Amino acid sequence: MSIEKQPFGTTLDGTDVSLYTLTNENGMQVKITNYGGTVTSILVPDKQGNVTDVVLGFDDLGAYIKDSPYFGCIIGRFGNRIAGGQFKLDDKVYKLAVNNGPNHLHGGEKGFDKQVWDVVEHPSKDGGVLELHYHSPDGEENYPGNLDVVVSYTLTAENEIVIRYRASTDQKTLVNLTNHTYFNLKDAGKSDVLNHVLELNADHFTPINEKLIPLGKIQPVQGTPMGFTQPKPIGQDIDQDDEQLKRAGGYDHNFVIKGKAGDVRFVARVTDPQSGRMLEVYSKEPGVQFYSGNFLDGTLTGKQNTVYQKRHGFCLETRALSGFSEPAGISVDRAAARRSI
Repeated sequence: MSIEKQPFGTTLDGTDVSLYTLTNENGMQVKITNYGGTVTSILVPDKQGNVTDVVLGFDDLGAYIKDSPYFGCIIGRFGNRIAGGQFKLDDKVYKLAVNNGPNHLHGGEKGFDKQVWDVVEHPSKDGGVLELHYHSPDGEENYPGNLDVVVSYTLTAENEIVIRYRASTDQKTLVNLTNHTYFNLKDAGKSDVLNHVLELNADHFTPINEKLIPLGKIQPVQGTPMGFTQPKPIGQDIDQDDEQLKRAGGYDHNFVIKGKAGDVRFVARVTDPQSGRMLEVYSKEPGVQFYSGNFLDGTLTGKQNTVYQKRHGFCLETRALSGFSEPAGISVDRAAARRSI
């Protein structure tokens, strides 16, 4: 196992940013920058042995700073939307930035995805470990409490990427961390993912309203286009005349993972029939947000001059909470949160 470090540019305030390349004995490579803890590249072979990137992103730091729709990054403090840009905790209302229509999205104007993280490297025979640290001060983006976050990326000899999240706070706050990598197992976003075959270990999902906020109920997937309990192409039902799909422009929903939260269990399997590549996701979390790249619209040009059109990538974001309804009155007391996928 090896970890290589190289310069990746400088932020607008003059902070140097690095790019780290993790390589295992099979030749699989994962590239991660400490700007947002962002996965910029995952190189894996297809069934013919041809090595190709399988994630969407950019060639340089400047594009991530300017244009990124959360490509590959760590999301925090809170992944997904908070309705009306506010939540209530112990009878106090906290007002947040409104950066997604009427909602607060993915931690606000400058969430964890836009921070430069401190890095500790741990090369080992069992896997190269890249450990990222970030201190979020009390009041950052108007969230309460000093929050210390550690996120580690491990590349194993079994071609696994293991992500572990740890967070500690000195007062009650909201913590909902996830990774927002956009995958395309065929060609890293040159074409759509509608022929990718998806299986989700979920009998239920959380329906959303017109503002993409959960309605506060859990609904069976059986008999709806939301069902992926049996493998099917992502595009098979995506354009059906269904209220939930119309609201999101496709899939952008939280699915309730079967089994006991806290136990590592199977979440999802995605296969690209053409390349033969397969992605499996395992997690301790109760939910996974499946997003079918609905808001990609051809305005972004990524790696190797690839224009990212609608549905040219998908995300599987494991998380503890899928979003807050308005007004949010959930009290969360987390001295420490541990997550892994």
